[in-house]
Amino acid sequence: MLVKIYGSAIYGVSAQTITIEVNVDTGIGYHLVGLPDNAIKESSYRISAALKNVGYKLPGKKITINMAPADLRKEGSSYDLSIALGILAASEQIIAENIGDYVIMGELSLDGGLQPIKGVLPIAIKAREEGFKGIILPKQNIREAAIVNDLEVYGVDNIQQVIDFFNLGKPLERTQIDTRKEFQEKVNIFPFDFSEVKGQETAKRAMEVAAAGGHNIILIGPPGSGKTMLAKRIPSILPPLTLKEALETTKIHSVAGKIGAETSLLTVRPFRSPHHTISDVALVGGGSYPQPGEISLAHNGVLFLDEMPEFKRTVLEVMRQPLEDREVTISRSKFTVNYPASFMLVASMNPSPSGYFPDDPNNTSTLSEMQRYMNKLSGPLLDRIDIHIEVPKVEFEQLADKRKGETSLEIRNRVLNARKMQTQRFQNSAINYNAQMGPKELEAYCVLNDVSQNLIKNAMEKLNLSARAYDRILKVARTIADLENSENLLPEHIAEAIQYRSLDREFWNV
Repeated sequence: MLVKIYGSAIYGVSAQTITIEVNVDTGIGYHLVGLPDNAIKESSYRISAALKNVGYKLPGKKITINMAPADLRKEGSSYDLSIALGILAASEQIIAENIGDYVIMGELSLDGGLQPIKGVLPIAIKAREEGFKGIILPKQNIREAAIVNDLEVYGVDNIQQVIDFFNLGKPLERTQIDTRKEFQEKVNIFPFDFSEVKGQETAKRAMEVAAAGGHNIILIGPPGSGKTMLAKRIPSILPPLTLKEALETTKIHSVAGKIGAETSLLTVRPFRSPHHTISDVALVGGGSYPQPGEISLAHNGVLFLDEMPEFKRTVLEVMRQPLEDREVTISRSKFTVNYPASFMLVASMNPSPSGYFPDDPNNTSTLSEMQRYMNKLSGPLLDRIDIHIEVPKVEFEQLADKRKGETSLEIRNRVLNARKMQTQRFQNSAINYNAQMGPKELEAYCVLNDVSQNLIKNAMEKLNLSARAYDRILKVARTIADLENSENLLPEHIAEAIQYRSLDREFWNV
């Protein structure tokens, strides 16, 4: 007897429906075809033990299982449940007339229990698009799938519950979530606040400008000056995620298996802080079976590289293209996948190998050591970082000051007002904020008067700035003007933007 049952495969951050055809006929043998990987090939052992432990068995006949389309590679253990049910239905051990109305996925334990799987959100979205009545999943994944409206979502603990649902008509408990309500309840919850940061008013201002325009920023300062403390608080001043952005971000984390059992929708912008020993594949994504890397997990959020010069140069250089294109393309001989990577880069570094600025008496690094240290960051990479800001040591008087600083909410309100101006400005284009402006937008929205023109000309000559650095200064100046609710770029806006190019100054070219 032939039975068709439906599962789903993940490619990039999207899903594709897989038809699992199970045929039980006279003869002997277990044949699994359709480009399955080793995890799927091993499923026969898990299925055999699971069925035996719930009172069923693999039939002693010829079992042929085809996973269509047969020319696409299938991977992972999430097809165990669908294959097992297909075998039971095809061998007539159970009656499952409406089994084709559902997408069924889950990894089996030997006792018949179910283990969670990856990529549930794109699978559920695809199931709704293709008109399936519902989706049956391990209970640990149901909150993630229930984000999708107009789809019946059932979570189960073991295969026996699914068998009883189809064979005996025993109902399963449906899970429903009010996505918008849950999103609104959690969208403004943050563990850190800028009011906890003592001193560093200049650095706070730079962080505000970076958040308002979506600019990349690098913090340069000695150990203990508060670089990491500042970086961890930047999500609290960024605009809240829109529901569309939240779904995009959740899809990526779902594919990577980063969604917890109690989480349904990611409601705050991600903050990713990989260790400096990370490989280029782990950062950008890829592998034999491509997975999203850290820069894609930071999509719509912040990627924080602490002690940036300690990262391998090859790792840093592979970020250059994603920083410009805001997406990553992973190419293999038989397929290509795209992962979104629109993130805000926040990096930190010490001014020298000893950790101190060149004019600090505690600095023990020689000029050649400092030069080698600075050369770990290439010019083209630094050009792609809009704001370079020095974070000096915090003095005792500032640490002992009991007065609370400005809260994240107050800063965030100014950031939101600046973003509203940008939204109106770019409403007829694909651009969302100032950092994404191209030559056409710079020409239209960054018009300079004579004083501003001379100011930036002198800066370029003295600091030997590149054309890309010139563009960055204009973008940052545009954001500073937006924070002051000014339509025109004034000389003071240009002057402040130039101050945010610390690594271009002669001071650093030791």
